[in-house]
Amino acid sequence: MSITISVPRETRSGEQRVALVPEIVKKLIALGAAVQVQSGAGELAGYSDGDYSAAGASICSEADLMRSATIVLTVNPPDHQLIEHLPEHAVLIGYLNPWSDTERFRALQHKHISAFSMEMVPRISRAQAMDALSSQASIAGYKVVLMAASLSGKFFPMLTTAAGTVRPSKVLIIGAGVAGLQAIATARRLGAIVEAYDVRAAVKEQVESLGAKFVDINIKAEGSGGYARELTADEKQLQQDILARHVAASDVVICTAAIPGRPSPRIITKAMVEAMKGGSVIVDLAAEGGGNCELTQAGQNIVHQRVTIAGPLNVPGTVPNHASELYAKNLLNMLGLMIKDSAIHIDLEDQIIKDSLITHAGDIVNAAVRDRLQNAGA
Repeated sequence: MSITISVPRETRSGEQRVALVPEIVKKLIALGAAVQVQSGAGELAGYSDGDYSAAGASICSEADLMRSATIVLTVNPPDHQLIEHLPEHAVLIGYLNPWSDTERFRALQHKHISAFSMEMVPRISRAQAMDALSSQASIAGYKVVLMAASLSGKFFPMLTTAAGTVRPSKVLIIGAGVAGLQAIATARRLGAIVEAYDVRAAVKEQVESLGAKFVDINIKAEGSGGYARELTADEKQLQQDILARHVAASDVVICTAAIPGRPSPRIITKAMVEAMKGGSVIVDLAAEGGGNCELTQAGQNIVHQRVTIAGPLNVPGTVPNHASELYAKNLLNMLGLMIKDSAIHIDLEDQIIKDSLITHAGDIVNAAVRDRLQNAGA
């Protein structure tokens, strides 16, 4: 069976990324696949139709893109129109958001689509090259610091001028996962004094290796999959008591504590914000999950008692060129598990395949999604 990989233009409002870049098109063709790209799909990420054609891809209209597709690659979950045009028995790979709007999976099930959710790739050593959550979080951690610097009324580095010396900004990073560690590194490169906090005491060494001071509250909250477990009521109170002092002393607070599919933990209270100095800035990277700050409004910048609170959405999409490049490499490595001898082989015994697969062969094979759909229909 010949393989045709189709890449549609993203339809999410404000999305600038694309699922494949020309460099990866060449590598997929070398695996024995044909590649089709919807006209204009890469424009916002810096890639023209001519770039894709030069790499060996065919440029198609929206109407023609799906007719011969055997594999469809997306960044965002498919809308109902895209699902309607998917050929039966095709393979779909992308961010599928399996925690909400699960009705889309009934439609994929009925069309016998093998749908792989990039959010569900297991966090094991063998899957690191396919971990799109990490690649995009690294982009977000870099960009969120630049956002904070642009919102702040202060320099990040210390500057010595003829008019006197300007002290460096104090930056507090909350959450030391992939995004948080990248934020620490970026803030340090900009010359700020950086502190970082995470409920997982095991990350202290990583934080300090980047030149930041670790805020230790003597709570160990390591959970599964590299994420933190939920804190008890007493632990949350201790966390807030200690963090309040560090938040109040900071010029910039960057929040990155988020777990896919769950509400973001509330860490910064209204009272903490009101204790901050006028002109301080909070940028809440966890806004899509409700925010780490009690006052965060997703997609908006607000000012509360002279403190600016930003809740940006889809931050990786604001760095579309490199974000697309890294994501395309994640997809290439994922496809490397499935494309053998110019044919598609889905090995259900492979942990990466099994964990990321949501629908397959007319069934909903992910237990959590299946349970949610059953409960919704009860």
